[in-house]
Amino acid sequence: MATNRSMGQNGNYSSVTMFILLGLSDDKELQLILFPVFLGIYLVTLTLNLGLILLIRIDSHLHTPMYFFLSFLSCIVLCYSTSMSPRMLSDLFKKEKTIPFVACATQYFVADWMGLTECCLLAAMAYDRYVAIGHPLQYSTIMAPQLCGKMVAGAYVSGFLSSFSQTVVCFQLSYCGPNIIGHFFCDLPQIIPLSCSNPFICQMILLLVEILIGFGPLFTILFSYGFIAASVLKISSAKASAKAFNTCASHLAAVIVLFGTALAVYLFPKSSQSTKKDKVISVFYTIIIPMLNPLIYSLRNKEIKAALERLRKRTTGFPRVE
Repeated sequence: MATNRSMGQNGNYSSVTMFILLGLSDDKELQLILFPVFLGIYLVTLTLNLGLILLIRIDSHLHTPMYFFLSFLSCIVLCYSTSMSPRMLSDLFKKEKTIPFVACATQYFVADWMGLTECCLLAAMAYDRYVAIGHPLQYSTIMAPQLCGKMVAGAYVSGFLSSFSQTVVCFQLSYCGPNIIGHFFCDLPQIIPLSCSNPFICQMILLLVEILIGFGPLFTILFSYGFIAASVLKISSAKASAKAFNTCASHLAAVIVLFGTALAVYLFPKSSQSTKKDKVISVFYTIIIPMLNPLIYSLRNKEIKAALERLRKRTTGFPRVE
């Protein structure tokens, strides 16, 4: 039993020390199929993101603000994926998917910290693209290393404080009854209804964080792209306009994928029929998106391809045979 029994003024009550995750599915055959698939995706995620970080670090041609931000984005994705995937993979083979109270709080804190930091970092990257397109002559002066470092630090600190405040307030609620979380990871919208105390303050903090750290970066991104569009429309050359938009394509795709799936899960009202749909969408943004991020930024990126070619020449000593 995942509770501790104690005596209070009004009699006996139970304090939850363990939560039970329902997981993705109870179908054993489906679990056997999902394990190698998700394990493969997780290993690919680790390989691609670590590879991108190392490539940016060792290639001096990629020491620009855009790739500086991208290296930290890959680091965030790695931490986020690692906070989710290993436990989910191990739970696929467990009959009872229990998670200690403190471990649940830790998992939520790390995942939420990384998720909120990613939102802020995407906003910083949108501003970087605006400066590159709208003020190309002043780009190196405006996007100085000191400013880039402060923007990354600000993203991490904002995500940390927001996640910490949510975690502390919401996990300090009294949990003395049901302890079953209808998901495959610890998610506050699933946990708060299990509380036997008034969650009003917790819900207000969640709402405040969603507005400031969720919608704040989204509006910053939208405003940045509004200015980008205005700047591109002033360019007389169609070829130059297309090139300017192409520099934003990867970032815009990442923004649409991340915010689109997050809004689909957290913005719309929930019902008992939406549980399976929410799990499917959650799988997409917790497991698939971390793998897609380095691909989105690399597949059509000529600078990344050129860096890979330089690395290949450096390691093999031979030019590529056409």
